[in-house]
Amino acid sequence: PPASPTWNPPPAAAPAATPTMTTAVPRNANFAKLQAGYLFPEIARRRNAYLAENPDAKIISLGIGDTTQPIPKHILAGLTGAAAGLGTAGGYSGYGDGNGNKELREKIAGVLYEGVGISADEVFVSDGAKCDIQRVQLLFGEGVSVAVQDPSYPVYVDTSVMLGRTGGVNSNSQFEKIVYMNCGPANDFFPDFEKTERADVIFFCSPNNPTGAVASRKQLEELVAFAKKNGSIIVYDAAYAPFIRNPDIPKSIFEVEGAVECAIECNSFSKYAGFTGVRLGWTIVPKALKFADGTLVHTDYNRIMATCFNGASNIVQGGGLNCLDKEGQQEISDLMDYYLGNAAILRECMEKLGYSIYGGIDSPYVWVDLQGKKSWDVFEELMHKAQVVTIPGVGFGPGGEGFLRLSAFASRDNCIAAAERLTEALAK
Repeated sequence: PPASPTWNPPPAAAPAATPTMTTAVPRNANFAKLQAGYLFPEIARRRNAYLAENPDAKIISLGIGDTTQPIPKHILAGLTGAAAGLGTAGGYSGYGDGNGNKELREKIAGVLYEGVGISADEVFVSDGAKCDIQRVQLLFGEGVSVAVQDPSYPVYVDTSVMLGRTGGVNSNSQFEKIVYMNCGPANDFFPDFEKTERADVIFFCSPNNPTGAVASRKQLEELVAFAKKNGSIIVYDAAYAPFIRNPDIPKSIFEVEGAVECAIECNSFSKYAGFTGVRLGWTIVPKALKFADGTLVHTDYNRIMATCFNGASNIVQGGGLNCLDKEGQQEISDLMDYYLGNAAILRECMEKLGYSIYGGIDSPYVWVDLQGKKSWDVFEELMHKAQVVTIPGVGFGPGGEGFLRLSAFASRDNCIAAAERLTEALAK
């Protein structure tokens, strides 16, 4: 009989060649200007590298400002109720108003801006203040000049770089064409406007990230007066407003007379209600705010939202509505008290160690003067000696060198444990 056919496996495929092709599309040259990586991924990279070498380490994070406490019961019911509604014929909803649920916009205007003249149609609901800062940047052309506090939240600078509003980096590690407003202990963390160069757009954050400084009413009046004198627009980041307990300190820039003619305000439920992973925020663009040619800034921002955003999640907006009920407001107040209690623990710890401390009052951030030490050096020292992750001040700009930011967003037990570890590691 004929021999049975034999089966021979096909020859192994040759190893894939390393791709060598490049496209003909030039890179956005502005990205080449950005210094190193974005701060918080760099913190994570160093932390992960340490854990890879020390897998049994019990790291406590006082670093990125990420909330840790569960979403409170009444606010959570808004989320779960909205989610359950999607599974019913009567409760299902598809695309909503791109600028936000009408009832939510009305509640934001009525509860958080009561008495300051903000209407619901000046509220643009979004997926968070960080995203809104980028969308606000789209309002302005390449030739627009920008001013930032130094130190400041990196997003203000980095988005300005990406959009081509800066030159290169100078010998002071500052981008040319950006006005850096020095905000340190010597000037009570507030710019000296007599020495400040005019800029078209002024980014300002209070309570401040990273310094924890909180601008007084008088200081905010100076800020508004400076902007109006120079025909500038303030982009006011009020993400930490609910931490303010002092009744004499404004929670919104619009509590200052005349601010509706020169300011935009960005805010978020991230810190209010533990929505850092849920994502819900808003931006106020008053209709009294106009460009040089008389066009309403509101008109152009509405176009940006209609073009670049499809509206916040219907589920998330259900949670936002409950945030603004009486019960939700009390739950938010209780959360703020919890984190402010953590801040007090961290302040007391560092003060007992002999450091000069700023922030941590009406703010979740404690800003530590390192007495001449480099901030990345102390970051590494504390991670290795105390297994505590912090944030080096220089990551917020050259004005932050020599400082360290401690975040009060850990659990109470972790804050107490971190204070004990820091005391042991830094005891003189």
